[in-house]
Amino acid sequence: MTLVETSAVDWLPTLKPGWTLRPLWSMFERIKDIDHPEEQMLSVFRDYGVVAKDSRDNLNKTADNRSIYQLVHPGWLVTNRMKAWQGSVGISSLRGIVSGHYICFAPRHSEDPDYLNWLFRSPPYAHAYALLSRGVRIGQVEIDNDDYRLLPVLLPPPGEQRAIAAYLDRETARIETLIEEQQHLIELLLERRRSVADELLRRTSAVCPLKRVTADVTVGIVVNPAAWYVERGVPALRGLNVRPGYINPTDLVYLSAEGDARHEKSRLRTGDVVVVRTGQAGAAAVVPPDLDESNAIDLLIIRPGPKVDPNFLVAYLNAPSTKTRITEGSVGAIQGHFNVAALRELSFPVLGIAEQRDYVEQWLYRSRAIDTLIAETEQFIELSRERRSALITAAVTGQIDVRAEVA
Repeated sequence: MTLVETSAVDWLPTLKPGWTLRPLWSMFERIKDIDHPEEQMLSVFRDYGVVAKDSRDNLNKTADNRSIYQLVHPGWLVTNRMKAWQGSVGISSLRGIVSGHYICFAPRHSEDPDYLNWLFRSPPYAHAYALLSRGVRIGQVEIDNDDYRLLPVLLPPPGEQRAIAAYLDRETARIETLIEEQQHLIELLLERRRSVADELLRRTSAVCPLKRVTADVTVGIVVNPAAWYVERGVPALRGLNVRPGYINPTDLVYLSAEGDARHEKSRLRTGDVVVVRTGQAGAAAVVPPDLDESNAIDLLIIRPGPKVDPNFLVAYLNAPSTKTRITEGSVGAIQGHFNVAALRELSFPVLGIAEQRDYVEQWLYRSRAIDTLIAETEQFIELSRERRSALITAAVTGQIDVRAEVA
């Protein structure tokens, strides 16, 4: 048996008595077996390991020529060479074909495959893959094949391998069930938050077209905006920056001074309301002071004027009942476009400015209480995920003895 010197592995804790380290090459043989287009498609997911591709949402399109995919069998080690450092590694329990860009290894050992699956997908090994990956920048790196062959594989005695796998199967299932319950709670809280606006709006009855109470309704740049993009210049909001109730400044684009000057009508002011017109049509937010004098691309722009409180308008536009009307008023076969004419004719509650502000105060009070519960639940989920990672690390490295737990 070929062993690895423990002193050469600084990313693993001190070996327990009876545990050994073997290089990957002594346990697996790399094989590339193609021309099996009839086999089921498999993929390696960061959170799930090797699974049937159609069992999970996957944005990667299957190639028309399936003959280029590699056949793997149960017990094989499958590695996404570009995403190994993210955890896209696993021991397959299925027969099927995977991307030709993956690294596939046939087993030449008698170790427990379930234990190895937990080991290779554990946080310490994700760190090791990052150390073995090469590239110009994070996100565009590949694991080095020659170094990967030398990866030390941590092996407890066979009985302890089986105990560790059984323990982690049980304990992580409990944690994942708890996380799913908390995620469902968040969905209920979000639904409750969305319904707050409609509950308050039921108190109003009289309506009029939005164009009668606002100073202006227009649209941002829609014709070839990219022609004016520069590295540094006037910030411009796009649909991806507008979320229901707030602006996300991540991934702003910038216009040249000339481009901004040519599109003065779409220049934004503090207190304007921007509305998404394509995709998530209807999502609305108030323009904050730090984006005053920015511009807008393919967004609907409302200048509220003295008769409309911007925050009330945003709450109204983001209310579920209003979003339904906006969706019904959107045109386009694939991605509905909510246009200026439809927005101008959108019915709007006839309320004085003082009543609007009172509504906003009530809406914010009730929404913030729900937001607090959501934040607490999200924190609980994050702590649960951290516990899961810590548990896996401790079990596969022998920092906890699980044999009594599964006896």
